[in-house]
Amino acid sequence: MDHISIVIVHYNTEKETKECLDSLEKIKTNQNFKYDVILLDNASKIPLKLKKNYTNFELIRSDSNLGFTGGNNLAVKYALEKHNSDYILLLNNDTIVDPDFLKNLYKCSKDHPKAGLVTPKIYFEKNFEFYKQDYPMKERGNVIWYAGGSIDWKHLSADHRGVDEVDYGQFEDVSKVDFTTGCCLLISREIVETVGLLDDNLFLYSEDVDYSLRVKKAGYDLLYCPQSVIWHKNAGSSGGSGSPVQNYYQTRNRLWIAKRHGDYRAKYIAFRLILRIIFGKNEVEKEALNDFITNNMGKKPVIL
Repeated sequence: MDHISIVIVHYNTEKETKECLDSLEKIKTNQNFKYDVILLDNASKIPLKLKKNYTNFELIRSDSNLGFTGGNNLAVKYALEKHNSDYILLLNNDTIVDPDFLKNLYKCSKDHPKAGLVTPKIYFEKNFEFYKQDYPMKERGNVIWYAGGSIDWKHLSADHRGVDEVDYGQFEDVSKVDFTTGCCLLISREIVETVGLLDDNLFLYSEDVDYSLRVKKAGYDLLYCPQSVIWHKNAGSSGGSGSPVQNYYQTRNRLWIAKRHGDYRAKYIAFRLILRIIFGKNEVEKEALNDFITNNMGKKPVIL
């Protein structure tokens, strides 16, 4: 019987984490796998305290904020050493899962032996849509956040297929994708042993794009599995979409992705972006560029 460790990183968002754990209590399994939940408290200002005793649950803590990459890496190492897990599932703490989501992800992985990474269909959690005023109440909660990922090297962007579209069944086929999202990502043990862990240089954002490209270069497929479904409260732990924190890390890290994985055309586009930032007025982007040029990667203690 296979063992799956569900890894969740918590940082100062107690309500979201508890709602995620509550939804995990309802998931269904089958005779082919068992699971546990490992929650890493990433040095929250107020340590997480849970009154409820969750099933198959462990809470571990980090002495410092290691970011998305470092927090997940620490928990993954713990899972492999303690449970000898066959699979790791990375899951954002600001998500709600369908009871069948894990069973369907697991089946998709088993049905496609070349699959190194498998990710589900992800909706915006109800009333967390970017443009919620554009959707009647009956459509909220059925608006797509991720139905596969594509990389646009001409614009150095990683785009979510179907984002902001109401789901009418237009993305119901299992398919290969350019990148899988770290919001919810099933990783086989073989991948961790072959490719390694997330890159701590990135700390937050674009780490899933980098990891996907590394896994793909190693000869594995990246799969979107629409039979598995979750809901996401977008950017819940980084100040919200468009925040200075998000802007800083996305700017710095997209340049880093172009440098590491892009061809000469992508590097040319990155150079043009650098010029735009230099002559622009966005101070957060200037700070991100300076840190990229000086190779000041990883965690940024203060973002102006």
